[in-house]
Amino acid sequence: MTDASRSDRPGVGDWAPLLEALDQKTRAARSMGGETKLARQRATGRLDARQRITRLFDPGSFHELGTHVGGASVGQPPQPADGFIAGHGRIDGRPALAGAEDFTVQGGSIGLPGADKRFRLTQLAAQERVPLVFLLEGGGHRLTNALRDHGRTPNDLQGLAALSGLVPTVCVVMGASAGHGALAAPLMDFVVMVEGASLFTAGPPLVAAATGEQVTKEELGGTAVHVRESGVAHNCAPDDAAALDLARRYLSYLPSSAWQAAPGSDRDTGPRRLDDILERIPADARRPYAMGTVLDLVCDAGSVLQVQPEYGASLVTAFAHLGGRAVAIVANDPSVRAGSIDTAAAHKGARFLELAGAFHLPVVFLADNPGVMAGTRAERSAALRAAARLFAAQHRLRVPKISVTLRKAFGFGSSVMAMNPFDGQTLSLAFPGVSLGAMPASGGGAAAKADDATQAALDETEGAGPWKTANHMAFDEVIDPRELRNALLAGLELAGERAQGLGPVARIGVLP
Repeated sequence: MTDASRSDRPGVGDWAPLLEALDQKTRAARSMGGETKLARQRATGRLDARQRITRLFDPGSFHELGTHVGGASVGQPPQPADGFIAGHGRIDGRPALAGAEDFTVQGGSIGLPGADKRFRLTQLAAQERVPLVFLLEGGGHRLTNALRDHGRTPNDLQGLAALSGLVPTVCVVMGASAGHGALAAPLMDFVVMVEGASLFTAGPPLVAAATGEQVTKEELGGTAVHVRESGVAHNCAPDDAAALDLARRYLSYLPSSAWQAAPGSDRDTGPRRLDDILERIPADARRPYAMGTVLDLVCDAGSVLQVQPEYGASLVTAFAHLGGRAVAIVANDPSVRAGSIDTAAAHKGARFLELAGAFHLPVVFLADNPGVMAGTRAERSAALRAAARLFAAQHRLRVPKISVTLRKAFGFGSSVMAMNPFDGQTLSLAFPGVSLGAMPASGGGAAAKADDATQAALDETEGAGPWKTANHMAFDEVIDPRELRNALLAGLELAGERAQGLGPVARIGVLP
């Protein structure tokens, strides 16, 4: 049928001006800040906001919401999409929602219509039980908002706080992010920063005006600050594409909501003996080794994703697949301060365990540490309270837990790694030759001013390995290290799918 014959049909021609107006307004709304600003952004090697959204979702699956927000404000020039591109699509075939700040429109700042759009996304994520992703590069609330009358309205920060533990949330910081927009990051589960991006409550000009301090964006809140020192962000990526791929990969380990089970993987799912593990883990507990190399050997090939690898690095927190099943792993890293638990490591571990518990992932604990960090710096940084928080978080878990003591675990360092009996473990395992005790025998004996006979007895007890403990079933089994993967697979099989369908986890009591 030709266009001419179509327009001759009764009523069809009446739609022409309306459809033309829709097309014009849609094209204007999707023009972003114009070609000059877009070219300037792309010249730096960064994707624009719409390219970022396209890269995040499966090809061809994105459907925009709120396209015309910001285009019809009385007495105001149009702001395409009000600087915030939002909508839904699929990530690895599963529905998800996302919003991207558009730096080419008013510096990505949050206008009043855009604020409504942001809150709408949080409402939809809760209602439809799907993950939510924010892509940040903006200056916070728009300064001119103060010149416009507006009543009391809910905001996206309230919505994000309410989503915690219900659906997975991801924040990708892709440029300078300040004020209200930046506050979204610590409210979301997983924060990725692109190298060169920054995150702060107020930018350098406001800092200078308020305090006189002269700093650059990177010094104030770059990746060196938030990925490596503060822990506000979890991982960094070299560029936009890598950051968006990391966001997709993170979501692949988690269910779409707390009412579902995590998806599995069909790669490298079978049992196998780990002959190389004897070379990666020295039998001498005083010799360091990198835990990451052990996880790569034990888990399904290529499946390990470390979360916050540069913060609290004496404790490794990671998602992985074991026998095709998504698991969370908490493991001491003896290559960093002998694997001792410092304040940063404890805070990192506690938050990670809460996340794993909320989304029903089994947790594997691999213990190899001399205890909680000691010394004046540790005490002043509240290492005791942080370690107590980690212990409480693991104790509250109602998902399958498998605890394996590899070489040593002293004092509270064993408790935070789920070694205490009657703590809901599916399995408690140990390697032969492990050293246990309230504290290392040499230091403990010296502190207690033990005589020679007592010191000898302490040394003998510590050197007895796991056998005395296993004699009383404090360990379910002592295993050959080469059978570690197979033992973990057997434990997961024993646990089955008992976490499936639990729904949201109830929050009872206050963590230390």
